Amino acid sequence: MEDIEIINITPDNISQYGVCGYKDLKKHEELRRKIAWFSEYYPKGLRIKILVSQKDGYQGMIEYLPGKYAHRPVDADGYMVIQCIFTGFKKEYKGKGYGSLLISECLKDSQKENLAGVAVVTRKGPFMANSDIFLKMGFNVVASSPPDFELLVYQFSATSPPIGFKPDITTRAADYPDGLTILRSAQCPYSEKNVRQIMETAKTSFGLTPNLIDLNEYDAVQQSPSAFGTFCILYNGTVISHHPISNTRFTNIMNKLAPRK
Repeated sequence: MEDIEIINITPDNISQYGVCGYKDLKKHEELRRKIAWFSEYYPKGLRIKILVSQKDGYQGMIEYLPGKYAHRPVDADGYMVIQCIFTGFKKEYKGKGYGSLLISECLKDSQKENLAGVAVVTRKGPFMANSDIFLKMGFNVVASSPPDFELLVYQFSATSPPIGFKPDITTRAADYPDGLTILRSAQCPYSEKNVRQIMETAKTSFGLTPNLIDLNEYDAVQQSPSAFGTFCILYNGTVISHHPISNTRFTNIMNKLAPRK
C-alpha cells in the first residue's frame, strides 16, 4: 500500500481531482452539478476521501455524510451514512484491501464525531457495493427493501439507537401513476448524459413526454420510492429502474412495456 495515498477532498481541491472519473469542468455538466452539491453539503458534514496511486492516479473513493442529510430513504439520524464506495479503475487495485481501508477511515471519523455508528445501503449489482465487505468488518443487516436492497449498520455501542428504511418506500411509486417519471439527485454524477438520451428516446420512440424531477433537497431524496434514493425511473406507477441506466437498457425495458410510436 506504499504507493497509495488517501486524500481528503474539499471544496477547494475537488476540481483538481474530479469525481468518479469526471475531470473536465467545461465538458462535464455532471461534474459541475456534483461539485455544487458537494460544496452545499460539505459544511453539513459530507466527506469524500479518495485513493490516489503515485503511478496510476485516482483509484477509489468513499463518500459519507451524517444521517440527517442522507441521500437514501433511511431513518439514520445520529449515524454516518456511506453513500458511495469503490476501488479500482484498474483491476490491479481491486481485492487489495483498499475498500476496507476506506471504510476504516469512515469509522474513525464517525467515532471522532461521537456518532452512534455507521450505516450503508447495499445491493447486489451495479452502482452499489454488495454487503460482503461490510459484513466482514462487523456490520450487521438490520433491514431490507425490494427488490434486493439491504441496510447494514456498525454500531459503536450496544445502546446505539435502532435505524431502518423510511416506511412505505415501495408504496410511494403510486404517487407517479401516469407516464414516465425520472427522479434524480446531483449526488450521483451518472444521471446527466444518459438522462438526456433517455428523455429524447422516450419522446421519439415511445411518444412519451418524461417528467424529470430534480431532487434538490435531502428530505426529497429520503421520500424516494426506491431505496437507492438518488435515482429512479418510473412508468405508470411502477419503478422500472432503481439506478442510472444506459439509453440502450432503457429502450430494451420500454420495448417490453410500451409499444413504439
